Amino acid sequence: MLKVTTTATTRAFVKNVHPSLFMKTGAIGLRHQQRFYQPTKPTPMSTPAEDIPKDVFREIQSTHPIPMREEFMGDKKLTTQELENMDIGLDKHYKPNSMSDRFAYRLVKTLRLLPDTYFRNDYYMRAVMLETIAAVPGMVGAMLRHMRSLRNMADDNGWIIHLLHEAENERMHLMTWMQCLQPSLFNRLLVLAAQGVFFNSYFWLYVFSPKTAHRMCGYLEEEAVVSYTHFLNAIDKGELGNSRAPDLAIEYYNLQPTATIRDVVLAVRADEALHRDANHFLSDRISKNRENLLDDIKQQHRMENHQASHAH
Repeated sequence: MLKVTTTATTRAFVKNVHPSLFMKTGAIGLRHQQRFYQPTKPTPMSTPAEDIPKDVFREIQSTHPIPMREEFMGDKKLTTQELENMDIGLDKHYKPNSMSDRFAYRLVKTLRLLPDTYFRNDYYMRAVMLETIAAVPGMVGAMLRHMRSLRNMADDNGWIIHLLHEAENERMHLMTWMQCLQPSLFNRLLVLAAQGVFFNSYFWLYVFSPKTAHRMCGYLEEEAVVSYTHFLNAIDKGELGNSRAPDLAIEYYNLQPTATIRDVVLAVRADEALHRDANHFLSDRISKNRENLLDDIKQQHRMENHQASHAH
């Protein structure tokens, strides 16, 4: 009898963090991961502009970003109560276990002093700044792993598609908050400078220590959960208005048509909790020298197929 051990952490990663990996295998092994853009219902094609290739036109017209959490992917539109009842591990914290962990933790705590000092209670602008930074690590990690895959002429074993999806998810947060405010010229310049410094710093950190980079990102997401909790508390105390949610967020998160900003904050906070868990998980896998995520997926499939064959 085939015995397969799959940890709870890995199962959670497969279920919530990277649904595209959890696909049935074919005769030649695991299928290639699906894209993190979901095709919409086909629509009648209009005549493409002459300078746009028809396949590019079709792809742009008929696809849209999909959320990362399984809860946002169903047909039923989520209510406020369902958003509040989501188990996101609100107080979850990864205790630093090594020198690199402590370095990552202290660095993030130091970096938090800057937005705390400058933005204070400007929650919308703080969220905008947060998301312009939070969308960087996934793209940097995916880019570097993409280049390594090309150099080694080998598969990346499940990392690239998840990291790209993480970056896209964070960018969708930014696009949502941009429906609520327009940053001043000074704040835009501040974002430009912060992004430039952070991108280059994170790039070199990932080159020299991917484990530390993912741990740092995990701690950044812990702080993001805290920031959105403060945002939520400000709304609940009446310090901020609770207007209707942007249409972009209602569609992306599959919310009720009457959803409010508070609902959006709950949804975005749930995303940040997912990124927190995912990056700590990825850092742990690097430290254990078990970076091949697809092996666990294949084992899970073999176990399911074995159980199904015995059931019949």
